[in-house]
Amino acid sequence: MTASHATPSKSAESPERGRGSGIALLVIASCQLMVVLDITIVNIALPHIQNSLGFSTENLSWVINAYTLTFGGLLLLGGRLGDILGRRRVFMFGVLLFVFASLLGGLSQESWHLLAARSLQGVGGAIASPTALALITTTFREGPERNRAFGVFAAVSAGGSAIGLLAGGILVEWLDWRWVFFVNVPIGLLIVLATPRHIRESERHPGHFDLLGALTSTLGMVLLVYGFIRASEDGWSDSVTLGSFAAAFVLIGAFIVVERRSRQPITPLWMFRDRNRAGVYAMMLTLSAAIFGMFFFLTLFVQNILHFSPLKAGLAFLPVSAIIAVGAGVASQLLPRFGPKPFMAAGSILAALGLGWLTLTDVDSTYLGSILGPVLVFGFGMGMQFVSLTLMAVSGVASRESGAASGILNATQQVGGSLGLSVLVTVFGTASRNEATQQIRDFMADASPAQRLEFRRTGQLPPPWSDEVLTSGISSAFAAAHSGAAPRVAK
Repeated sequence: MTASHATPSKSAESPERGRGSGIALLVIASCQLMVVLDITIVNIALPHIQNSLGFSTENLSWVINAYTLTFGGLLLLGGRLGDILGRRRVFMFGVLLFVFASLLGGLSQESWHLLAARSLQGVGGAIASPTALALITTTFREGPERNRAFGVFAAVSAGGSAIGLLAGGILVEWLDWRWVFFVNVPIGLLIVLATPRHIRESERHPGHFDLLGALTSTLGMVLLVYGFIRASEDGWSDSVTLGSFAAAFVLIGAFIVVERRSRQPITPLWMFRDRNRAGVYAMMLTLSAAIFGMFFFLTLFVQNILHFSPLKAGLAFLPVSAIIAVGAGVASQLLPRFGPKPFMAAGSILAALGLGWLTLTDVDSTYLGSILGPVLVFGFGMGMQFVSLTLMAVSGVASRESGAASGILNATQQVGGSLGLSVLVTVFGTASRNEATQQIRDFMADASPAQRLEFRRTGQLPPPWSDEVLTSGISSAFAAAHSGAAPRVAK
């Protein structure tokens, strides 16, 4: 998931092939793997993070959103930094920042400590990831050598989620949730130490940084997400909720004005003039929302309701990553013959069917009987959509604008996931509160005196009443995700 495609300079087109080119590819691919798997590796640890640092279920989503919002919001700026200041230098800085933030995350003692560290991780990832891709063009010769390097990079990006699920389960079960962050420290330091020895510095290009555009867009999206999550806990009439939405719309409006006036905008708005491309960005927005929501809520379900261990939960999600790869492979093979639109339509239908199936989830659901089938259907459709949407995003775009087109698509994927997750968390919170009202009545009627005394002391419902509240909220979130996917099918 990257956003910057460097414009090859003379030095980039014919880099010297050195003995260290294989190690250079390992360094670049290791950085991308570290950045990409950080979302899924943390997902598996969410229930343990919640218990350790006292997050509510709604606020727990910030552990994901704090990373993806800064990562997606600053992705395009990160690519520009490498072009202007030198890619190797910027790459090393981004990795070091990511390592430092990971260390802070593992040492967190309060919830806000972790959220600050996750935001800083997102900044480091936004600098390192697009620069890593651009370094391939300055390190490997054009032709088979560079194509192989791009293939490895793409495989790492696609497989990072699966590796993260498995690694997260192992680290949390055998060590502690903090190791999902600590593990980045030695890997990142090795990358930084190896970079000067095996990767040459790139030519620097003149230009300027669209800092105002990056800040207004990122802060606007953060406040918009905060408004939704605040509404899930305090209601839509809460003054802070309303103030967050108002400030978000002001900042997003300011971002549009800044981008229209900028000579080198971080987000070229002319990309949205093409109806097909604008539709692709909208579809990626809603698809990413469904993906983030599915993984977030199913992680809570399999560990809190089905009582899977972290390792078993990671293994339970591996078939999803595999079927995504299968769906993407099928679409890639048949795209030249049929074009992308049939696969966009088929993928939308399958994704909607999978989400609709997941709305049937309740406290009696099992993994094999209720979870595996729908996520495989959803994953196959998702793989088909990713390939076709990516192709449509860059179709008909001039070569000088292909980096911007794919960069916006990748940024949309990250920001859409965060925004969509916040909306689904709002639905979850509302449904959970409504269900809790009924479950408290049932609990007070059936509970023992000792259970009622403990409830008055903690305010927390015990199982099975708490399980009913959680699954009701999760099922409602899936219903909302399904309704968001259904209009795409109709079109």
